[in-house]
Amino acid sequence: MGTETLGLTEAVSIALGGMIGGGIYAVLGVVTQISGAATWSAFLLAGVVAACAGYSYVQLNALIAANDGNTGGGSVTFIRSFTGNTTIAGMVGWTLLLGYIGSMAMYAFAFAEFVISFPMVPESIGAAPLRPIVSVGAIAAFVGLNLLGARATGTVETVLVAGKVLVLVTFGLGGVGYAIATSPPAVDLGASTLTSFSPVMAAAVSFVAFQGWQLLFYDQESIENPLDRIPKAIAIAIATAVVVYVLVVVATSDLAPQALRTRPHTALVDAASTIAGTVGYAGAGATVISLSALLSTGSAINATLFSTGYFAKGMLSSDLLPDRIGDASADGVPPRTVLLIGGVTAAFTAVGSLSAITSFASLSFIVVFGAMSLLAFTQRDRERIRAVWPAVGAVGAALFFVLLFYHLYTAERETFYAVLGIAVATFLVETLYFERDVIRAEIPDLR
Repeated sequence: MGTETLGLTEAVSIALGGMIGGGIYAVLGVVTQISGAATWSAFLLAGVVAACAGYSYVQLNALIAANDGNTGGGSVTFIRSFTGNTTIAGMVGWTLLLGYIGSMAMYAFAFAEFVISFPMVPESIGAAPLRPIVSVGAIAAFVGLNLLGARATGTVETVLVAGKVLVLVTFGLGGVGYAIATSPPAVDLGASTLTSFSPVMAAAVSFVAFQGWQLLFYDQESIENPLDRIPKAIAIAIATAVVVYVLVVVATSDLAPQALRTRPHTALVDAASTIAGTVGYAGAGATVISLSALLSTGSAINATLFSTGYFAKGMLSSDLLPDRIGDASADGVPPRTVLLIGGVTAAFTAVGSLSAITSFASLSFIVVFGAMSLLAFTQRDRERIRAVWPAVGAVGAALFFVLLFYHLYTAERETFYAVLGIAVATFLVETLYFERDVIRAEIPDLR
């Protein structure tokens, strides 16, 4: 892969591309079922906690850069630098890597669902269902794009993000305007629900919609002047995502409440048909929003794969992944690493239902974001860190973790046990790898 650098526009696109693609098309229906018309407040609350975590990441990154005289790092680097515990750092890295793979598999699954939702596209070819084929093909296409280099990836990401944000903002403003213009006005902000605990529960479930911005910390070698541009890109991306989410949620919950309950992945299509139908273009409205869904999920795959490659390279450089996965000394991301990540993602997305792995990914992001906020809080005596923001991030993430587990246990019992199984299996594999020398030394004694 090439060594071209990315500017502020591409950095914002990478961060935003990793958020909006998953938030709107993957969790909107689930979150709305919890908090109804007050869902906009859930996304707003989740955005606040994410922004506090973003502040923590930025400050930790700057502290490391100031101490070492080099560009900082991400979650793994932060833990190694401030705790000195390589095993915990490696286990966090492996957990995040699995979370990113699960997220990409979810995006590819949704991408294929929207492809086959078009009337002219069949659901199967012969006896083979088309959905897994399209999902794997999407992963393969973006793996090929990432192998071309950083500049090609960043340019395509900018185009994809600009297209989907334009469509979603137009849809949101049009939907809200349409709802206000009806007689009587159809706008419902869920005022009666705002005082209940439902929006907080929904915020926990929706937190995965804000996991894309931290990918920038793994791209620092490909970003021009990263210590200056990454904080700006994160602030712009999170603020933009919150605005887009609120607009789209209000419009969709007002115009397609039934679709959100029965067809959550395509509820936006129904709402777009309602708006465009007033001028006789219901079909065109549905097509445009469906194409936007393809742009959103496609850019989410692209952004996450691009940044996960750099994340894996950093772990290789730190000796936290086996050398056979890639050459850490290669320019850019080692092609073998990109191919391996793409292959594992393709395998996950071809299986079918990804609810368990997606829920595990959500929980892993909550844990890591909360841990980084707590880590920043422990450094509050440093002049540049204001304790209140890391404190909000840590407490908010802890609350979200408990609430998401509670939601899974009460509403999705099978997924709850599946997530526990994945978590235990991941922990055991990580322990066997990072404590392999200790285990070898103990085996003779055990005999």
